[in-house]
Amino acid sequence: MKRYGSVLRLREGAEEEYERHHAAVWPEVLAIIKQGGAGNYSIYRYGRWLFSYFEAADDFSPEAFGALYMANETCRRWEALMQTLQEPLPESGDGGWWVAMKEVFHAG
Repeated sequence: MKRYGSVLRLREGAEEEYERHHAAVWPEVLAIIKQGGAGNYSIYRYGRWLFSYFEAADDFSPEAFGALYMANETCRRWEALMQTLQEPLPESGDGGWWVAMKEVFHAG
């Protein structure tokens, strides 16, 4: 099992709206996340900072997951909505959004 963590920041003042949307994530988005193999998916917020965490099988491909997710019209609409609330980090690069984090400790 692999673990994935990534970070992003919300635009100033977007905290409440972001949480409101995530209290009622669209069912089709949840279905694609599950179908794509991302389990125990969580997003934590600290101030404007977001930390995303999920687990996946050893053969999980982030690229294949992203392609499956973005091939779905509902997921594309969800992402467009979320990006109005998020602020990409300089480290995300051109066209990037979330920045992958390096796992430095795990006690299993």
